[in-house]
Amino acid sequence: MGTVTLGVSIAVPEPYGSLLQERRASFGDPAAHGIPTHVTLLPPTEAEAADLPAIQAHLAGIATGGRPFPMRLSGTGTFRPLSPVVFVQVVEGASACSWLQKRVRDASGPLVRELQFPYHPHVTVAHGITEEAMDRAYAELGDYEAAWTCGSFALYEQGPDSVWRKINEFPFAAGGGAPALPAQSSSSVDAPSLHP
Repeated sequence: MGTVTLGVSIAVPEPYGSLLQERRASFGDPAAHGIPTHVTLLPPTEAEAADLPAIQAHLAGIATGGRPFPMRLSGTGTFRPLSPVVFVQVVEGASACSWLQKRVRDASGPLVRELQFPYHPHVTVAHGITEEAMDRAYAELGDYEAAWTCGSFALYEQGPDSVWRKINEFPFAAGGGAPALPAQSSSSVDAPSLHP
């Protein structure tokens, strides 16, 4: 069956997701239209395609133990010079995102992996582009604000065309359904604590 490249993330819902995706494209980031706007829970990870049922069962189990939580974005940050990234900051919901990503990568599950950098929830708006364009992204989105209730997270697969597509969404069991979102934005959204 071969391998697949997977990622797990919280989608930034509409209208915020499309707006930030368009802004990312406007800064000259060629990856903008292949990556739905999101907060990463598991970075791109190679897995055996045969393991997909176990991976989905693992993620469903995590969602069952979670509940919707408030998410709020505010202002910009950067990982430069360590990594060529400008992002919108997660100022509410970060602890819930951390709780989730630890469980996604838990040693008892099928998605065990080490991270290249310490986990820091964020929404990338520029990556690997010119310094001038990164400076523009940092400045122009410096007063950006968005808030919602996060009701789910999703599993994505990267296609041969480098576009990320949602495979499945995992709503939190403890909080009812999340609002329906367009295909490119796969989460609903705001976040107190995820802990049951």
